[in-house]
Amino acid sequence: MNATPSSTDQKNRRDYAPTSDHPDHTDHPDRSDRADRGSRDDRDDRDDRDDRSGAGGPGGRTVHLDAAGWGRMPAAVGALVADCAAREDRYGPHEVEEHLEHVLRTGIHDRLGALLGVPAADTTVVTDAATAFDALVRGLGPGRGDRIWTTPYEGVANLTALYALRDRTRCRLEVVPLREDGDLDLDWMARHIDDDVALVSVVHVPSGRGIVNPVETIGRILAPHRCLYAVDASYAVGQLPVDAARIGCHLLTGDGWRFLRGPHETGFAYLAPRLRDTFEETLAYRPPPRIAAVAGLDAALAHHTAILTGTAGHDGPRLLPALRAAVEETPGTELITPGRVQSGILAFRHRELPAALVRRQLAARGVVLWKTVAQEIPLLDHPAATALRASLHHDTTPDDITRFGQALRAVVREERPHPAGPRPAARRTAPAPPAGPRPPTRRHLTLCPTP
Repeated sequence: MNATPSSTDQKNRRDYAPTSDHPDHTDHPDRSDRADRGSRDDRDDRDDRDDRSGAGGPGGRTVHLDAAGWGRMPAAVGALVADCAAREDRYGPHEVEEHLEHVLRTGIHDRLGALLGVPAADTTVVTDAATAFDALVRGLGPGRGDRIWTTPYEGVANLTALYALRDRTRCRLEVVPLREDGDLDLDWMARHIDDDVALVSVVHVPSGRGIVNPVETIGRILAPHRCLYAVDASYAVGQLPVDAARIGCHLLTGDGWRFLRGPHETGFAYLAPRLRDTFEETLAYRPPPRIAAVAGLDAALAHHTAILTGTAGHDGPRLLPALRAAVEETPGTELITPGRVQSGILAFRHRELPAALVRRQLAARGVVLWKTVAQEIPLLDHPAATALRASLHHDTTPDDITRFGQALRAVVREERPHPAGPRPAARRTAPAPPAGPRPPTRRHLTLCPTP
């Protein structure tokens, strides 16, 4: 038997809608600008938490250089997610869905459309970018003679979906070669594109490298042909301008919890209208994101828009030269920076110390970044099995970079093996590859169907 909520409960139930311009929510003025207020004060809130908890180590504030892996939610967004989750637990999902109907059905799609430069009706919300890509690929049926193009920067999740497509349809999977500087070989693409290419999958910014691939130029190369064009913008959206219409792609996917700083297990996609029916049929068998998470993503998008139009803008990535200098000034380190155009992600390694050890010791000093492994981008010619990845955001400060450099030098000074002593076996790494051009045999790779 269901109990009737008290008048107090009913009042509380009316006061948890996320940021929205819908007239149904105008009786909650304190909510209407919650996400925008977060753009002004969430940094102060985080600093206060760090100072009280001591999580930041000797310098107080934690230096967070892992926005690519896990962007910290603004205080207002986190509070909204917790509030929605608590009320969903108390009143049930249907009650919460009713109160958030405008956000779930219209509001968040309006924000996604504005973010990606596409009609709101062509956007969808999913649990993550890989789910959206897999849903598209599962609905495709290329012929045995068709070709699928990917690149050496493809992530393992999308690559797994492409392997499954190859094995199911017996199509050919080809890898676009790289130039000597690490850029994709666009001349090769222009020479080899034909109407037997059914799908081209390109990563805008790879997970473990800071290179920015020229997705708009690739879109112009592919436009006259019949192939579908998919772009993974998971590590680009939120730190770089992303316009799916200018790119000319048919599918663009992204995660909400990285540079956009939304809740975990939220993602989104732009989908060309002609693909929607097949896509939605495949996606129907996947669990949708939780209502509280979708509401949080909506608020995070509002917060992101406020940042872009405010004074902060994209200040964080402008600190990339200082971040590079901090790494280069540390003995024994080397940058891993392929390509001519770089984003706010920097990969590097130490020639003697394991990446996992460096990451842990930096964390102990209040500096958070992440370790990448070769399996995350399995087609790439890795100079080392593991590396470190630092990523910038708009709230990264020059003092953060200074503290990072000091901490990195301290870790290397304390952990580096003494020159006169034997090097521990566990810390041995493969020598750096010799300089010079790649052998011609590595210019192009075709992944043949399995027998």
